[in-house]
This record gives sequence, structure tokens and C-alpha cells, in this order.
Amino acid sequence: MIQENASIMDAVKAIDKGGMQIALIVDGDKRLKGILTDGDIRRAVINKTDFSAKVGSIMKRNPSIAKVGQSDEEIRKLMKTRQVHQIPVIDGEGRVQRVVLFVDVIERKRYDNIVVIMAGGLGSRLMPLTEKSPKPLLKVGSKPILEIILESFLEKGFYRFYFSVNYKAEMIELYFGDGSAWDAEIKYIREEKKLGTAGSLSLLPDIPDKPIIVMNGDILTKVDYASLVDYHMAENAVATMAVREYSNRIPYGVINVKDNVIVSIKEKPIDTYLVNAGIYVLDPSAVREVRRGEYLDMPRLYDRLIDLGKKTIAFPVREYWLDIGKIEDFEKAQGDYETLWR
Repeated sequence: MIQENASIMDAVKAIDKGGMQIALIVDGDKRLKGILTDGDIRRAVINKTDFSAKVGSIMKRNPSIAKVGQSDEEIRKLMKTRQVHQIPVIDGEGRVQRVVLFVDVIERKRYDNIVVIMAGGLGSRLMPLTEKSPKPLLKVGSKPILEIILESFLEKGFYRFYFSVNYKAEMIELYFGDGSAWDAEIKYIREEKKLGTAGSLSLLPDIPDKPIIVMNGDILTKVDYASLVDYHMAENAVATMAVREYSNRIPYGVINVKDNVIVSIKEKPIDTYLVNAGIYVLDPSAVREVRRGEYLDMPRLYDRLIDLGKKTIAFPVREYWLDIGKIEDFEKAQGDYETLWR
């Protein structure tokens, strides 16, 4: 709980600390004034909102609430009707007593959405480590990268997988088999030739009837995949791309000139961009835009969808994220694993 004069950054810290994807904005007597959710924060990132601004500038002032004394069944129906995942419970004076999570009042959701993991790369920048092993089977801590990814999806209720394989594919297939050892369903897309990060989707035996998640097989992250899919559905998007902030400091003073007159000097400014995080959600209509057998990387698929006027959106990643592309990334992952996955 935070007060209305707190900053948006204070709300971010409260959300991260609480682990419930919600911050409660209250007055001095703990009377509820509004809420801010993890989704609200991600939209604020996209809108480039100043996080030093007061939380009151973006909070929801009339959130869905439950009252003390309501049964779990009543709260469950309310949450389903309002389509919310967290709901504050208040007493007769409007004071917050607790927060109910959807998972507390309903059986844990299982997601039937297919997850496609791109695991066919050569991993040439990780040579000589990948000389005898495909990159997805390189161990971070005690487990292969791909096993850590698989288990992170299973924790969120996803169980249907396709691994897109090429380089040393037989080693990956031997290790994971049909997935039954993990209580998962694993099938394989075998690329006879390189098709890019989107092209192999044309080899799916059937186009699914639900959105699919596509992810590069060399990423370690704590992204909540269930929230990603829910965000995609709530925005009614055709394609969603996970993005993360990347900052670049210019090591010189930047001079702004108008008609040969210096109007300002900004010393060593930091430019911040949103960059591709290698995780995507695609509706079936987006998958149909991939022509069978064509080489196509995911950014070009998004270009194609944008040209067609389809709704493509960004999902900002605030959680831990690491692309294991180089030796130094692999070494960093070893230390991060001890902290985040042990």
C-alpha cells in the first residue's frame, strides 16, 4: 500500500515487492483511493510517462472491490465478471483488509496455447562451447538453457510445445523426447534449411485456433507468460512483441543548432529505446501470413502485418531478461542462475 502523493516509481517498487502485480493507493487511514496494476505500469512505459510523477495521475480511481463477509464464490464471480486478476477487500469504512488473487479462488488455469521455441541456431558466437552441443543444451547452473525455459512455462500453466530444431537436432530430441518426463507435450519442427525466426512457423502441421507464443531458445527471463497472453487478448491484438528498454549514453556534448545558432547544449545525454526482447504472441491470422518454406525473420513478419493494417502492440518487459548470445552473456547467466533459479 502506498499513498496518493507517492510517485509512479514508488508504485513500481510496491508492485515488485508485493508480488501480486498490484499496488493499492490509500489515505492515511488505509482507506482505498485507487489501484495501479502491473499492466498499467507497462502501458506507462509505452507512453513514456514520467515515473517521477504522482501515482494519482495514472491510477484507477474506481476499481473493482469486494466487501468483508463476501464468500469466495461471490468474489470469484465478481472477478470473472469484471475480468480482474486481483481484487481488494474493504470493510464498511473503506479500509483495505486484504487482497484476493484470482488463483486463490479458482483452480489454477491451464493454457492450451501452443508455445514454439526456436532452438535451431548454430550458436556460432558461443564457439567452441557449441562445437559439440547445440546452444539450447548448454548448461546454466545444473540445467540446459532450454530446460529452464520449458520449466518457466510449465510453472505458468503452459504445457503444449513445439521445439524448432536444426543444428544437432537429434541431441535435443534425445534429451527432451515427447516431454512426458516434465508432464508436457513436446513435438518438433525440423528445419531442413534455415527459415528464420518466423519462417519455421509455416511447418506447423496445423494452424492453431488460439494465439501462440514464439520465443527464442537462448533467452533467460522471469517474464510472466500468462500475463503476456492475457495482455495480448485484452488489447485484441493480432501480434504482440515483448520489448525492453535499452539505453545508450552519447559520450559527448550534443549541440542543438538552428540557423547556425547554438540554441542548447546537452552534456552526454542518454537515449532510451524499446528493443525487441525475442518473445512474441501471434494470433492464427498472423501465422497464416507466413508462406510455407520462405525465409522470414520475426521483425519482417511484423512489418508485413503493419503494412496490412493489423494491430501489433508492445508488451514492456520489466522482469529479468538476458539474451545468451556471447561468451560473456553465458558467463553472466551462471551467476544470475544462482540468485534467480536456485
